[in-house]
Amino acid sequence: MTPTNPAPRFAFGPRNYRLMWLGLAVLAAGFITMMFGDKENYGEDFVGITLGPLLLIAGFGIEFAAIMVRDKTLNPAPIAPATSLGTTTEPVTQVAPAAPAAPAYKRL
Repeated sequence: MTPTNPAPRFAFGPRNYRLMWLGLAVLAAGFITMMFGDKENYGEDFVGITLGPLLLIAGFGIEFAAIMVRDKTLNPAPIAPATSLGTTTEPVTQVAPAAPAAPAYKRL
């Protein structure tokens, strides 16, 4: 019996990539908001100090979710039956641990 090679599976699906692009857009908006705040206050206003960092936190949260969320369009990994996992009815025999090997070098 020859093992069959299943089709290669990718870790991320379309949903993950959409979330990644959304997260990158929110991150870019956060950096741009902090960079181009109110010109008269040199970015020291609500937009530059509060809104920009909040957008950055939201963007990093979306990126984290894009990595951790499992896409349901991907096929789940096959589960091996319990009999192929090595479960047998034979008694278990204890094996003594091997003695440590001698060092390969000589002390002077």
